[in-house]
Amino acid sequence: MTNTVQVVVIGGGQSGLAAGYHLRRLGLDFVILDAQSTPGGAWQHTWDSLHLFSPAAYSSLPGRLMPAQTGETYPDAQHVVEYLADYEKRYGLPVERPVRVLGVHRDGELLRVETDSGTWLARSVISATGTWWRPFLPAVPGSSDFDGRRLHTAQYRGPRDFAGQRVIVVGGGNSGAQIAADLAYDTELTWVTQRPPRFLADDIDGRALFDAATARRRALDASRTDTGGVASLGDIVAVPPVREARDRGLLTASPMFTRLVPGGVEWTDGTRAEADAIIWCTGFRPALSHLAPLQLRGRRGHIATAGTRAMEEPRLHLLGYGDWTGPASATLIGVGRPAREAARDIAALVGPFL
Repeated sequence: MTNTVQVVVIGGGQSGLAAGYHLRRLGLDFVILDAQSTPGGAWQHTWDSLHLFSPAAYSSLPGRLMPAQTGETYPDAQHVVEYLADYEKRYGLPVERPVRVLGVHRDGELLRVETDSGTWLARSVISATGTWWRPFLPAVPGSSDFDGRRLHTAQYRGPRDFAGQRVIVVGGGNSGAQIAADLAYDTELTWVTQRPPRFLADDIDGRALFDAATARRRALDASRTDTGGVASLGDIVAVPPVREARDRGLLTASPMFTRLVPGGVEWTDGTRAEADAIIWCTGFRPALSHLAPLQLRGRRGHIATAGTRAMEEPRLHLLGYGDWTGPASATLIGVGRPAREAARDIAALVGPFL
């Protein structure tokens, strides 16, 4: 079966919904294809204790403030899932799920989106699949020798799975710090970071991070001095659980080990730490395999963009993958502006729906 619309949005998480909101306001004919069977995007797959960095009012998609969560300054992931489900329903966004996109192809004046449940033809495509579905695991000598459990942030759910075990958490960003804090009380924890942890001041949360990212992008766009953005402030937001574990002396980081060994890890000087499990909080890469037929990938796996528009395929927009597709565009509060700009650019390209 082949369907034709003006715009296909690939991904029904926060970025896809923000795009849908603005496409609807501009009167465009579109569909959102979501590989998940239920609303909520990647938020429905995170670890149990995950909380936002910002209060609800500063973590909202365009048009609808996130309501506060009772008893919580910083909402948890389940609250975000409920908010996204309500957002989708409130605006009547046309989400088809579960639909897995197999590839996007050029087809004359249109783009052809092949899925596991049919084909869609569109004048324009917005890719909003994010990064959660492509965990990054660094190549470390001895990886095949380690006989314990190995998992990534994306597979971690909570400390109950590791009670009483020797656990190594690798990563000095927010995920590494939060998961280390999660495990600090009931496991024999070793926290390993590439460089000494850099905690942001306790009064800094997602609001300040969004402002810093936006200021950096504006400076770069105006050919002014690079402000350094979020990286200039630090790497780790001191959310309450992290702050508590840090202040109790439970978050002391060790430098990065040099290799894995059968029972754990080893440093350059021969020192070893035994481990039943290693959790790699080493980030993600953009999930862009569905765009491979367009042959647009360049340096570092990114697709060159002007704003959100692909430089070599103006019918394609990329939304929510990081600062290269809009300042703080991988965040709830940050995706609204690039989503609006993408929708306006598409409206100018395809014209109104009749």
